[in-house]
Amino acid sequence: MSDFPTTEILAAITHRPWPLPAGPWIMTQSWHDLLFAHWPVGVRELREQVPVGLELDLFEGQAYIGVIPFHMTNVAPRGVPSVPFVSAFAELNVRTYVTVGGKPGIYFFSLDANSTIAVSAARTLFHLPYFLASMTVDVGEVEVSYRSRRTSDTRQAELACAYRPVGPTYHARRGSLDWFLTERYCLYTLDSSNHVCRLEIHHAQWPLQRAEARFEINTMAEAAGLRLPSVAPVLHFARRQDMVAWPLFRL
Repeated sequence: MSDFPTTEILAAITHRPWPLPAGPWIMTQSWHDLLFAHWPVGVRELREQVPVGLELDLFEGQAYIGVIPFHMTNVAPRGVPSVPFVSAFAELNVRTYVTVGGKPGIYFFSLDANSTIAVSAARTLFHLPYFLASMTVDVGEVEVSYRSRRTSDTRQAELACAYRPVGPTYHARRGSLDWFLTERYCLYTLDSSNHVCRLEIHHAQWPLQRAEARFEINTMAEAAGLRLPSVAPVLHFARRQDMVAWPLFRL
């Protein structure tokens, strides 16, 4: 993990909505060539798909669902070097936003990855809904071509798209929609006993760019029981984000 800037990450804290968690962080990840694609969805429709105990987090009364393709490196426990073919793989998230105990965070409907080890470990250790998928990511000079097809589930869940950044890099303004959709510092899931659990993370503020995207196939939300509206999504791009994470704990 020679390229992982741990000191710089932990020093950048003024943007955080609450202090860093107590206790040592346990793992690292670097996210690359990431697209935030968000669509507005009906609150009632979304509420039916989110577990009881998680309050929907809305922006000016509107709920959002995100489809987030990217690829990762430096996926490793603290103090363990990155290992080729284990610490780097593609990932695709479908998520919405919830809040528990005054801490807004992310709820994942699904996380697809092309790593058997990552899928098995995340399901076992973090109770996250990971699925194995066949995935290809082609990062060109102008745009990223991304394809994913879920292989470990009977429901069709496929994404084929191309996206690219447009415009300069910027930081979201606190209180804006950009901030609401991107600046999240914990996630929520349910353990095997259906208790709500929180996993805290930390990273520098997102280096965002506006984005353009073409979606050839996108059935990721439908696999989660949700239908995307026929409107243009809100799009953001980030070239790289490095993060650290703390242990999952039951609330």
